[in-house]
Amino acid sequence: MINWKNLDELTSYGELRKTKPVDLARVMTGDQGAARVANYQIPMGAGLVYNFAAKAVDDDILAALEKLAGEAQLSEKFEDLYNGDVVNTGEKRLVLHHLTRGQLGKDVIADGVNKRAFYEEQQKRIADFAGQVHAGKIANGAGEKFTTVVQIGIGGSDLGPRAMYIALENWAKKTGNFKMEAKFISNVDPDDASAVLDAIDVAHALFILVSKSGTTLETLTNQSFVMDALKKRGLDPAKHMIAVTSETSPLAKSSDYLAAFFMDDYIGGRYSSTSAVGGAVLSLAFGPDVFARFLAGAHEEDVLAAGTDVRKNPAMMDALIGFYERSVLGYPATAVLPYSQALSRFPAHLQQLDMESNGKSVNRFGEPLSYVTGPVIFGEPGTNGQHSFYQLLHQGTDIVPLQFVGFRKSQLENDVVIQGSTSQQKLCANVAAQIVAFACGKQNENLNKNFKGGRPSSIIIGDQLTPESLGALLAHFENKVMFQGFLWNVNSFDQEGVQLGKVLAKAVLAHETDGALTAYSKLLGI
Repeated sequence: MINWKNLDELTSYGELRKTKPVDLARVMTGDQGAARVANYQIPMGAGLVYNFAAKAVDDDILAALEKLAGEAQLSEKFEDLYNGDVVNTGEKRLVLHHLTRGQLGKDVIADGVNKRAFYEEQQKRIADFAGQVHAGKIANGAGEKFTTVVQIGIGGSDLGPRAMYIALENWAKKTGNFKMEAKFISNVDPDDASAVLDAIDVAHALFILVSKSGTTLETLTNQSFVMDALKKRGLDPAKHMIAVTSETSPLAKSSDYLAAFFMDDYIGGRYSSTSAVGGAVLSLAFGPDVFARFLAGAHEEDVLAAGTDVRKNPAMMDALIGFYERSVLGYPATAVLPYSQALSRFPAHLQQLDMESNGKSVNRFGEPLSYVTGPVIFGEPGTNGQHSFYQLLHQGTDIVPLQFVGFRKSQLENDVVIQGSTSQQKLCANVAAQIVAFACGKQNENLNKNFKGGRPSSIIIGDQLTPESLGALLAHFENKVMFQGFLWNVNSFDQEGVQLGKVLAKAVLAHETDGALTAYSKLLGI
C-alpha cells in the first residue's frame, strides 16, 4: 500500500539529518579523490554516466539516503504512476509522459483508450505527414516545398522543443539528417513574432500552433499575428498551418489547419517534448527516424529509473543527493552547467521543469508544508558561465551545488589543434578543472585569493551528444524531478502558480480592475 507522507513524518529523514557532514575538500584530494571518481558513478541510458564523486556524500550518507528512498516508497510510487494511477491529485489526472516513448508497465486504459497505442498512433501520423512534406506531396499554395517550420507555443510548448531542436541542429547538418530549419515564436511581445517572420521566407514556411486547450491567450494572439502576416502576402493561412492540440479543443477539427495532431491532459507541458508537442517540429526538422532515436534514448533511461536498486538508478540517486543538499544542507539553488554549446537552452528548459514542478509550499493534499521544497535552477553553457557567474559559485557566501554535463567529442568533429590541444580538449580540460577547483579549493593567505572549496558538483558524461543521448538526458532530469517531488510529498504535475497572472491579465484587458492593478495598467498605457 502506498503512503503519501510529509517528509517530517519519515523516520529515515530524521536519521539522515544526524549523519556526519563530509569534508569534501579532504575526500577529493589525492588518491582518495581518484578512487571516488572511479567508484561513485552509475551508468545511464545511451552510454551516458552519472558521476557524483564530487558530491558531499559518503557511504554512511548514501546508506541513509537508500533507507529514505525505501521508506518514501520512491520505486513503488513511480510504478503506480506509469501504471496509470491518478498521481496528479491537484487536477485529478494520470501522468503518462513516459508512455510517449515506451511501455514500462501494464497497459493504461483511460477514457476508454489504450494510451500507449494512442501516443504511437499520433507519432505515426506525424511521421507520415513529415514524410509527405519532405517529399513535396504536402506543399504550399503554389505547389512548392516548405523549407522552414515555425512552432507557435509558450511554456512547455516552446522551452523543451526549442532546447531539443537547438541541441540536434548542428548534429543533423553534419550527419545529413537536416530536413528543415525550425524557428520558434513564444513571447506575446510582437517583437518576437516580427523578428521570426522577418528572418524567414514566409511563403515556404509551415507553422505549428501548439495549444492543448486551444485557448492559450499568448499562443492565439501570436497565431493571429502570423495569419495576418500571411494574408498581407496574399497567402492562405489554412495552407500553411497545422495544430497540435487535444481532441476536444476548438482547434481539433478546424478548417484553419492542414492537419491536427493530438495530445491529452495526461501530459503536462513541461513533460511534453516526447509527445506530439516535440514530435511534430522535430520530425519535420530532422525526420521521424531521428525523433524515434530520441524517444529510444528516453525510454532506455526510464527503464533504469524504474529499477529498485538505488545504486543502479541514476535518476533516483541524483534526486536523493539533490534532496540532501536542499533539505539537509540547506542550499537554496542548483546551477546546471552544460559544457556543450548545443545544450545552450537546456538550462532554461530545466528551470521550468524543476521550478514549475516542485516550487510548492503545500503538499499533494493542499496542506501547508513546514519545510523547504524545490531549489532555484539556473545555468549557462561553459565556458561562457565561467566568465559570468562562476565568481559567486567559487567565492560567494552561499554554496550552490552544480550539475555539469560534458562530452568527450564535439558534434561536428571539425576541430583543429591550437597550442598543442584541440578546442574540444580545452573545453573538457575546463570541466575537469572546475570540478576539482570547486571541491578542493586553494588556500591563500590573501583572503581575496583564497578558495575554501567544499562546493559540491556532479557530472553527466557521454561520448557525444546524439538523439539517443539527448533523450536519455531529458528523461534523467524528468525522473529526477519526479522523485524529488515524491520525497517532498508535493504534486509535481500541476502549476496553479502560473494561473493567477493569466486571470489578472484578462481582467486588465477587460478594464475590470481597481486599486494598484488599475494604476499599473495606466502606467503601462493599457
